[in-house]
Amino acid sequence: MFEVTDETFDRDVLHADTPIVLDFWAPWCGPCKAVEPILAQLATETNGKVEFAKLNIDENPLTAARYGVLSIPTTIVFDGGEARETLVGARPRKHYERVLEPWL
Repeated sequence: MFEVTDETFDRDVLHADTPIVLDFWAPWCGPCKAVEPILAQLATETNGKVEFAKLNIDENPLTAARYGVLSIPTTIVFDGGEARETLVGARPRKHYERVLEPWL
C-alpha cells in the first residue's frame, strides 16, 4: 500500500498501468483504522492485479474535494483513469471482496 498526495495523484492513480484502490482516510478516523488492515490484506493477495493506495484527506484536501469525498473512510476504485466504483464507510472484508471482484 503506497501513499498518494494531491501532487502525485494524477501520475500515481489516473495514469497507473493497473487498477488502483484508493483509500481516503485521516489519522483521527476510527473506522478508517478498521478498514486499513482489510485493504492491506487484500493488497497482499491480489498478486499485482490491483494496487492499493492511501490518501490522507487532511493533508490532501484537493483530491478529496475533486471526487466529492465528504465522509471517510471512502474507497474508490480507479481503472483506466476513471473512478469506477465507490465504497463509503467501513465494511466487512466480504463486502470489499464482492465489490472489488471485477478487478481481482
